[in-house]
Amino acid sequence: MECFIENLENFEFANSEFLFLLPLLIMWVSFGIYMSVIQIIALWYIFTKAGKPGWACLIPVYDYLVGLKIIGKPWWWLLLLLIPFVNLVFLIWGLNLLAKSFGKKADFTIGLILLPWIFLPILGFGKSEYQGPAGK
Repeated sequence: MECFIENLENFEFANSEFLFLLPLLIMWVSFGIYMSVIQIIALWYIFTKAGKPGWACLIPVYDYLVGLKIIGKPWWWLLLLLIPFVNLVFLIWGLNLLAKSFGKKADFTIGLILLPWIFLPILGFGKSEYQGPAGK
């Protein structure tokens, strides 16, 4: 451990050979922030279409509770989302119910799973209307 600290103290960050990666890091961080903002805005519109407050998508945990109300599931599903591997099943099931709530089919669910940054804005900004929990 002492050897690592001594090497770290003598390390010159400005003259390092990894400095060329800084623009790449900045690009990826900017891209991640951009995609996050798009998803937040899309969720805001999805919540608004479902008759829920749009600002709810900004509050952690509460956004999941509001999402569960949109798809018509009880609050304790949130606890199931904390269990590893079980959460994957219930997340996919929840995305399927979200697609059905807006009148979409199973192929749209696959899109929500694989490309959420494309399919969430389609739900939020598109012409699809909220039809009630799971399309009922």
